[in-house]
Amino acid sequence: MTMHASDLVILPARQLNPIDTISGFQVRPGFFRDFGATIIPGGVNFTVQSHGADSIELLLFHREAEEPFAALPFPDNYRIGFVYSMIVFGLDIEEFEYAYRVDGPYDERKGLRFDRTKILLDPYARAVTGQSRWGHKNNTRHGYRARVVRSNFDWGKVRNVQIPMEDLIIYELHVRGFTKDPSSGTVCPGTFNGLKEKIPYLKQLGINAVELMPVFEFDEMRDARLIDETQLLDYWGYNPVSFFAPNTSYCSSLEYNREGLELKTLIKELHDNDIEVILDVVFNHTAEGNELGPCFSFKGFDNNVYYMLMPDGKYYNFSGCGNTLNCNHPVVQELILDCLRYWVIEYRVDGFRFDLASILGRNEDGTPMNQPPLLRSLAFDSILGNVKLIAEAWDAGGLYQVGSFPSWKRWAEWNGRYRDDMRCFLKGDKGMARIAAQRMIGSPDLYDPVYRGGNASVNFITCHDGFTLYDLYSYNQKHNEANGWDNTDGYNDNNSWNCGAEGDTNDPNILELRMKMMKNACTVLMCSRGTPMFLSGDEFGDTRYGNNNPYCQDNPISWLDWSLLGQEPNRDLFEFFRFMIRFRKSHPAIRRDLEPSYIGFPSMSLHGITPWEPEAAESAYVSCVLFSGYDDQTGREDLVYIAVNAHWHPTEMTLPDLPEEYCWKIAVNTGDPNHQTFAAGAMPKVGKTLLLGERSVIVFVGEDAGDEP
Repeated sequence: MTMHASDLVILPARQLNPIDTISGFQVRPGFFRDFGATIIPGGVNFTVQSHGADSIELLLFHREAEEPFAALPFPDNYRIGFVYSMIVFGLDIEEFEYAYRVDGPYDERKGLRFDRTKILLDPYARAVTGQSRWGHKNNTRHGYRARVVRSNFDWGKVRNVQIPMEDLIIYELHVRGFTKDPSSGTVCPGTFNGLKEKIPYLKQLGINAVELMPVFEFDEMRDARLIDETQLLDYWGYNPVSFFAPNTSYCSSLEYNREGLELKTLIKELHDNDIEVILDVVFNHTAEGNELGPCFSFKGFDNNVYYMLMPDGKYYNFSGCGNTLNCNHPVVQELILDCLRYWVIEYRVDGFRFDLASILGRNEDGTPMNQPPLLRSLAFDSILGNVKLIAEAWDAGGLYQVGSFPSWKRWAEWNGRYRDDMRCFLKGDKGMARIAAQRMIGSPDLYDPVYRGGNASVNFITCHDGFTLYDLYSYNQKHNEANGWDNTDGYNDNNSWNCGAEGDTNDPNILELRMKMMKNACTVLMCSRGTPMFLSGDEFGDTRYGNNNPYCQDNPISWLDWSLLGQEPNRDLFEFFRFMIRFRKSHPAIRRDLEPSYIGFPSMSLHGITPWEPEAAESAYVSCVLFSGYDDQTGREDLVYIAVNAHWHPTEMTLPDLPEEYCWKIAVNTGDPNHQTFAAGAMPKVGKTLLLGERSVIVFVGEDAGDEP
C-alpha cells in the first residue's frame, strides 16, 4: 500500500508496525512519494533518492554542532527502487538539523562521485542552516545542513491576483539592494520586511507586479574576496544552493523551523495590494561548480543524473558557471516540477522568470531539442496552470532563441531584441526606424500571434544585467573596475550613449538631454504592445556609476539611493514614470486588440512622417505607430498615436486624418521643455501638421472634438 504523510493521521495503529530501532530511535519505513523531510504525528518522515548509491545514512545534528549525535542507515527494506524512506519517531524538530551520507562507486570518467565522507544537503531541503546572517561565513566545516519546516501559514480566503499578462507592468528588484541603503528609511533594511515597508511606494508608482531576483537559498560568501579593502560577495544570488529553501539572510529575524514566514507575509501583503509576485529562478546550474568545485548535494547523490557530463566525465558549461543542470533527465524534470509546484502551493507565487532558459531545452548531451519534455510539462502542468512562465531565451553556450523558444502558447520571453533594437534606435543609429516600429507593435516578426499568442513579448530596455537607465545615457563604456577583473567582465556591447560626457558632469545641456532620453525610453516602453518591465530605481535615475555587471557589489554601487527621489530633476522623472504607467493602464488599445474601430483603423498600424507610409530608408529616424479600437468598457474609440524622432534635428510630421467630429490632442511631448505631460482634461488640440522635435517623443490621443477642456 502506497501512502503519503498526510494519510498517517487516519491509519489504524496496527498499520504503523513493525517498529524497528536504529541508533536508539524507533523507526519504520516511510512515505516513499513525499521527498524531503515532512512532519507527521509523533515524528518526521525522511525521503531521498539515488540511482547509483549502495547505501544512504541519515545524520542528525544538534543545532550548529560539528558532529552528528545520531547516524541512521536506511535498512534494505526501507528502500523501494531508488527511493529511501524512513519515519523517525520522537524527534523535536526544533532540536536538530539533518543531512545525509551517501556511499557508492567513485569513477570520475563515468561521472560517479559518491563519497561517504561528504555531508550532503537534502535536494528537497525546505530550509538550509548556517545561512541566516548575511555576510557571515558558514562556520561548520561540514557545510550545509537542513531543518524541518512547519507549514501552517494562513493565507485566508484571498486568491492570487491573476492579472492578464498584457496588463502587467513588471518591476524588477533585488530584495536586499532595494532597501539596504540608509536612504530607504526602512526599519528592516535589506530584507523581505524592508520590501514590505515599501509597498505604499510601489502602489504610488503604479506597477502591479514585482519580479524578485533570486530568493532561493544561496551562499553570498561562496566566492567572497577583498578588492581595494572592499569585500565582494555573491550578491545577486544566481548560484543556488537549494531550490526549495528561501534565502533566510533576507529575513529580518531568525525563523528557526518557520523559514519562509516573512516571505509568505510579504507575498500576502503584495497580493492584498493587487501586486503579483514573479520569482527569478535558476535551474540551469548550481553552486557546486565543475570538477574543481565543492560537493555538498547533487554531486554526492547522483552526479551523472543531475549534471550534463561530457564523455570523459567533465562538466558541460552552458551556464558559464561551471556546470549545467541535466534538466531533461526524468529525475531532474521531476525535481523542477516538484519545486515549482511547491512555490506555487506554499508561497502562492504568480509566475517564474527562468534564467538562461534555453538550457532547459537541451538534451542530456547538450544538443537543443525540438520538443523539450521539461518545457512541455511546465506548460501543461495543472498546478502551474495560471502561473506566468517567462523565459530568458538564451544561454551562455551560444543558443539564442528569442522568438523561437518552445512555447505551446504558454511561454513568454524576455525580448532581448526589443532591448537591443530600441536602444540602438533611440540613440540615433541608422536604419532602425522600421525595426523599432515592429518592436513597438509586439514584435510580430518574432512572435506569430497564431503560434505564440498575443502575450509572448516581455519588453524591456533595462534589467539587472547591464546599465541602469541613467547609466545607459551617461556612459559610452562599462566601468567595472571595482569588480576586480580589470574591466573584462560584463557586456561590451551596451548600445549606450553618454550624451556628450562620460559619467558625471555639470553641463546643464548634457543633463537636460539625458533626462529627455530617459523619458523617451519610458514613453516608448509604456506605449509598446507586450508586457513592459523596467529595473527598480530607473524611475528616479538611480546609477551604478557605469558598472554594468555589479553581481558582487553589496554596497552603494548596487543599493538604491532613495535620496534621489527628493531631488530635481529626479523627482520629475519619477512623476513622468507615474504618468506613463497611468496612461498605459487607461488605454487598452495599446495592450490588446479591441473591438474593431468604427473609424475604420486597424488595431495596429505603422507610419512615418507621412501617415500610412512607414519609414524604410536607411536614413530614416522617425517611427510612428497607431493603436486603435472600440473600448466597450468606456463606450469610446481608443486612439493612440506615438511619434518618435531619434534624429538630432526636428522634422515636420503629418497626423492621420480623423473623422470631422474627432481631433488629435497631445498627451505627452518629451521635447517640450516647459510642459511634457497633460492630464486627460487638459490635453491641447493640434492641427494636422506639426513639428516633431529633435530626439523626442510625442503621444497623441484621438478624441471627440466636443470633449474640450
